[in-house]
Amino acid sequence: MNKNEILNIVDHTLLAQTATWEEIKTILDDAIKYDTASACIPASYVKQAADYVAGKLPICTVIGFPNGYSTTAVKVAETADAVANGAEEIDMVINIGWVKDGRFDDLLAEIKAIKEACQGKLLKVIIETCLLTEEEKIKMCEIVTESGAEYIKTSTGFSTSGATFEDVALVKKYVGPQVKIKAAGGITSFDDAEKFIELGADRLGTSRLVKIAKD
Repeated sequence: MNKNEILNIVDHTLLAQTATWEEIKTILDDAIKYDTASACIPASYVKQAADYVAGKLPICTVIGFPNGYSTTAVKVAETADAVANGAEEIDMVINIGWVKDGRFDDLLAEIKAIKEACQGKLLKVIIETCLLTEEEKIKMCEIVTESGAEYIKTSTGFSTSGATFEDVALVKKYVGPQVKIKAAGGITSFDDAEKFIELGADRLGTSRLVKIAKD
């Protein structure tokens, strides 16, 4: 794949706690210029961003981010608000504690509830692979497959590590054929991006690749 083709599947991302509107506008402008798949930004800026891009770019935002331990009702309300404000894609964080507790029915019910609140918009489920055992990763592949979500996503980028080649290969092996994969966190070069794509990633969450292209 050439660099433009790789950029086409990037969610150009800015989720820093200190992110300002001026910085987010730069992300949006660059995402449009380089024809990325979306711009992933904090929920508080979604309406402003959606108005700013005026349909030229899908706006993505995050739910239950980055720790995932909000109640289901809160996550559903966050999702409904984001969609009402113009979000086209939703990246939600699962409750990691529930995975450790074996509360798999609750995990499935939560993802389904958030999917319903998406009102047809894309849902990506962040499983935070760096905090899970291999057995837990496999179980989450099964749950996400059953949930109806469009994507499974490796990482928030805010925990102990981001996407790894091994995790993307594992998820590709165990997730259902209708579920796409988003690798996110720590993707710092086009060579690494291409390797993630070869292993099965359909979308990449990163800010570095656009910065490299600009330079």
